[in-house]
Amino acid sequence: MKKIYSLITLVLLLSAVFKANAQSSGSDDGISDLFKGNASDVNKLMNAYANPLFKGFGNSLNGGWTNTARTLKPLQFVIRVSATASMISDADKTFNVNALGLANVKATGNPIAPTFGGDKNLSTPIQISDPSDPNNPAKKYNTNLPAGVTQYVPAPQVQLTVGLIKHTDVTLRLIPTTKITDDVGSVGMFGLGLKHSISQYFGPANKVVPFDLAVAFGFTRLTYQKSLNVQPDANNGGVSGSASPQSLEGHFNGWNAQVILSKKLLFFTPFVSVGYLSSKTDVGLKGNFPFVTGVDGAGRPVYTYTSNPISINSSAAAVNNMRADVGFQMSLFFLKIYGSYSFAEYKSANVGIGLGF
Repeated sequence: MKKIYSLITLVLLLSAVFKANAQSSGSDDGISDLFKGNASDVNKLMNAYANPLFKGFGNSLNGGWTNTARTLKPLQFVIRVSATASMISDADKTFNVNALGLANVKATGNPIAPTFGGDKNLSTPIQISDPSDPNNPAKKYNTNLPAGVTQYVPAPQVQLTVGLIKHTDVTLRLIPTTKITDDVGSVGMFGLGLKHSISQYFGPANKVVPFDLAVAFGFTRLTYQKSLNVQPDANNGGVSGSASPQSLEGHFNGWNAQVILSKKLLFFTPFVSVGYLSSKTDVGLKGNFPFVTGVDGAGRPVYTYTSNPISINSSAAAVNNMRADVGFQMSLFFLKIYGSYSFAEYKSANVGIGLGF
């Protein structure tokens, strides 16, 4: 079985989702492990398995905007590259197969299965019954759900921050849509952020207040596309329909608002912040995909191709919660080093490096 563990970029992580536990069916994408049952059953399994991944990614997407309340002088700028990794909570590492309301799929043993963030050594056995003859023991197909991959969910940040007038910074996040490789897929990102100092409104007292205080807002949208090749098992009981170009397409939107307090101590600036973050996920499979929709008398799966079958955009994958951060910025001439830790539903850590002029 092939697993990819990545804490650096989203594209490697998303590639890992569909390479985990690859079967010997000739498909080059382990997503086949979830294509057991009709489209409705698979949609429920896919959402239960992948929702923690997308919640973690939404949490990570909102990280790394700033590590100080101090704003830049007009036309000063900083180029920053960082990565945020969120940790899937223990509560989201498993799901109950038999509690999903599946029509033709049930666990044959312990119904507690790992999500993407669960145990990588646990693979839950399931049984698919032929819907036209569900009580026939000869028409049942036994297989396994995929194991967990990793509890860490990363997202990259590449951004340019420029100082404006009135103690205000504007930040642009931009990755033009770029095809990394056929195996990894294409990724693109756009984001816009603003930070405004409110220490300046303290009047004459701002000369003696021993800290900087600012408010910040940020919005990020990331798109992802990867070609897939999901095929029926070679030893099958029949296939209906035909394949077409297959792909995974995803859109991730995240925004956050923060109040930031920091204090510059020579080249070292510690900070704390509190705020609110939100994210939405819209992920789908495009093209014709083969589903196990029956079982023949020899216990072999019968496949039917279905068009655009899967959509993951449920409220379970959304993130809406408070967030607190603590961290620092080190300024060594034009070089800047960043680090922070965030407390939210999914805890996360951010590290980065920047160049400022």
